[in-house]
Parts: sequence; C-alpha cells; structure tokens
Amino acid sequence: MARLAQTAGLTDVQQEILSTVRDFVDKEIIPVATELEHRDEYPQAIVDGLKELGLFGLMIPEEYGGLGESLLTYALCVEEIARGWMSVSGIINTHFIVAYMLKQHGTQEQKDHFLPRMAAGDIRGAFSMSEPALGSDVSAITSKAVKDGDEYVLNGQKMWLTNGGTSSLVAVLVRSDEGHPEGTAPHKSMTTFLVEKEPGFGEVRPGLTIPGKIDKMGYKGVDTTELIMDGLRVPADRVLGGVTGRGFYQMMDGVEVGRVNVAARGCGVAQRAFELGVRYAQQRHTFGKAIAQHQAIQFKLADMATKVEAAHAMMVNAARKKDSGERNDLEAGMAKYLASEYCKEVVEDAFRIHGGYGFSKEYEIERLYREAPMLLIGEGTAEIQKMIIGRRLLEEYRFQG
Repeated sequence: MARLAQTAGLTDVQQEILSTVRDFVDKEIIPVATELEHRDEYPQAIVDGLKELGLFGLMIPEEYGGLGESLLTYALCVEEIARGWMSVSGIINTHFIVAYMLKQHGTQEQKDHFLPRMAAGDIRGAFSMSEPALGSDVSAITSKAVKDGDEYVLNGQKMWLTNGGTSSLVAVLVRSDEGHPEGTAPHKSMTTFLVEKEPGFGEVRPGLTIPGKIDKMGYKGVDTTELIMDGLRVPADRVLGGVTGRGFYQMMDGVEVGRVNVAARGCGVAQRAFELGVRYAQQRHTFGKAIAQHQAIQFKLADMATKVEAAHAMMVNAARKKDSGERNDLEAGMAKYLASEYCKEVVEDAFRIHGGYGFSKEYEIERLYREAPMLLIGEGTAEIQKMIIGRRLLEEYRFQG
C-alpha cells in the first residue's frame, strides 16, 4: 500500500469498495488506457466492468437499487479511477451529478422512474449547462423553454456535454420565463429539464441533435459534444422537481458535487504522475548513479508528494462536509482550486523528471501532461473558484464596525 493519500476513519465497507476499485484500475484500466486514449476510443469494456461492480449506483439510495454510499466513498473511488485514466472518471461523474440532482430535487415519480435504471447503469446521465458564448456567466443562458399545453418547447444550443453521445438522459438548464414576470433575476427564471434520448449522434429524438465528438487535446475516449434543440418537445412532468424557476439552484447543488469530483480527479492524476516520476527517477542513471540520488530530483519528489497529500486532504474535507449536510461551497471551491493547480504542477514535475522521454507518446506521462489542463477549467475555472472562496470568506469574517 502506498504511503501517500491515505484516508483515516473509513469503515470496513468503504475499505473493501476502494480495494476492489483499486484492483480493477491496476488490472483493467492502466494497462490499456494509453492505447485507447491515443485512438480516442470509448472504453466500452472498462465501462461494462464498472457496471458489473455496481459503481453506477454507488451514491444512489438502496431503495432504488444502489449502494447508498457517501460522497466521500464516491470521491475516493473517483480518485482511484482517475489514477488509471481520467476520462473514465469523467464518464461516471456526469452520471452521478444527474443522479444526485434527481435524488435531492426530483419528484417521487421522477425518482421511481429514473434512479433504479441509473443504479443498474442501464440509463447513463449527462448534464448540460454551458453554451457556446456563455463561459462562466451562467446568467447569460439564452436557450429557452416555452410552455405549450402539457409540454414545453425547447430551443437553443448547448456546449461541452461529457457523455453527450453515450448518455440516454440529459439534465438541461434553460431559461423559462413562464410564471416569472419581466425583471425577475436571471437565476430565478431558469429551469432544469430531464430530457430522455437515444444514445448516439445525429438526431437522437425529434428536435434534438447531438453532433459528433469535439476533438480535444486530451481527455479523450469519453465523448464531449454539443447539444442542439430545435423545437424539442418535453412533457411538463419532466421539469426537475415539478416546478419551474428552480433550475439554477438545482444545478449549483449538483456542481458542488462535481467540484469535489474534479478535486478527486486532480488527486488521482497527481498520484499517478508521482508514481511514474518516482519510479523513473530510480531507473534512470546519469553521472554514475540513479537520478533519484541527485538532490535536485529529491527536491522535486518532495514537492510533488507534499502537493499530493495536501490536495487529498482538502478533497476529503470537502466531501465529508457535504456528507454532513452542511454548506460546502467554500470547501469544494478550495479543494477544486488547489487540487487542479497542484495536479498541473505535479504532472509537469514528473514530465521534467522524464526528460526527453516525457515528450514521447511511448511514456504514460505524455498522456497525463495533456489531460491535466482540463481540470483547470472543468466545473469552473480557478478564477471562478477564487471568486466563490473570497465571497464566502467575507460572509464568514464579516467586519462588524
């Protein structure tokens, strides 16, 4: 067992789950990840294995066929999976955000209809908030829903859907002015719709098109897409929670879970980069000895290990805070910010340790070097995290003058 990134206070069940996931990662993901990533191939066999392990139902309550585990357990599993290949952790992340939103905000009918099949992995989830011109300004959403009898008609273009093609359920955030007078704050006139579709690309249901995969620098294998709605008709009973105008708050609640997930992914990628760096440093010899014996390399390894440990501790703290039922936007923002920045730095140090070989596609660190930047922008940029952190600190430390 590695010394770094250990978590105190886990139950026997949690330890057993993590041990199972770790073995799966070592045997089924790491040996094939780089080859699949270079081909930009969806890891169907790996996903089928995760389904057999029951991981698609990890956080879904037992009454719906899931394992009913905590966010902490989920985050630690994501950390292990990202250590093997970050793209696989992305496949389950968006699924869990949608499942979490349903669990927390869905009507009883929506929970009964979707959660058992999501727990089994028969329905895969994706969520859609961003738009081509949106960036970090969620209030600028232009996609719109207009009520027409017992249905809503949705129009607009969404962007950056992870699992856009392979999913069969998408939680889509749009503007819905119905019932909200002119002048209503933008975040109070948004609604989340649960849109069912066929997996695949092209027109996946009348009025809904999923174009082909977006070609990316890294984070390959998993499908990232646009979503185009042109007269898409959605029944009124597919409004998440049954009431319009609550979509922004529902999405932000889900994004808090997503930020813990991104922090966990950063921890996992950083751990793998450290493993690769410390191993290579003991194998590569210069000036008559292993480069690990040179003080300059030892300093790098010390910095890398400290960052791995610090990021892991903050991620665990954010997950436990959410599990306690307390507000955790401060902790989640800090964890996501620190873990993603440290991940980039640890990966770069491992890349430097590899020297010229780090630039070769034959070495795993080359893949990690292309994957780490996605964590800097996923679920909110560093600048957005710092804005959230700063505002929350001013709430907590308000000067009474």
